Amino acid sequence: MDQQLFAELYDAHAQAVYAHVVRMTSDRAGADDIVSLTFLEAWRLRGKLDEVTNHRAWLLGVATNVIRNTRRAARRHSEALTRLPLPDAVPDPADRVVSRITHTAEASAALAALDQLRRADREVIVLSVWSGLSHGEVAKACGVSESTVRSRLSRARSRLRKLTTARLAADPARGRASASRTAREGHL
Repeated sequence: MDQQLFAELYDAHAQAVYAHVVRMTSDRAGADDIVSLTFLEAWRLRGKLDEVTNHRAWLLGVATNVIRNTRRAARRHSEALTRLPLPDAVPDPADRVVSRITHTAEASAALAALDQLRRADREVIVLSVWSGLSHGEVAKACGVSESTVRSRLSRARSRLRKLTTARLAADPARGRASASRTAREGHL
């Protein structure tokens, strides 16, 4: 069968195959892929078309087999994923930052320094460190990419560390007094 005859076969039966696939799968988006695979398989088997008396019925049969194969492949893929070992939990570097800020004066200085950060940097610090969100979750919450979150988080941590250290070095007594007031007011 030449390309022109196959193109005519496609034109005559593509809508019927599409409708059949949608009825079988209830998935309009995936139906286009199944129809493409069906006609790809039909092209591969085009040598048998001379023996076929009802092309529409034959194509619907090919489509049904493609649907079965696709479902089988999806099921096998899903089963294979369940057999994979769970990834080891990667410790969140934010936990180390939180654990470092244990002293009340340090916490007060960090909170004061947090207010000096750019809004975008402050958001990623608060969402990641204090709210415990992953980089992906922070990216969704802020409407930016994960790489942007990582760079903002790195920049914010570095700046927060410098500001906190400078604040503690400038007036350690004030840091302790401010910290006790912050703790009393329940801001910590």
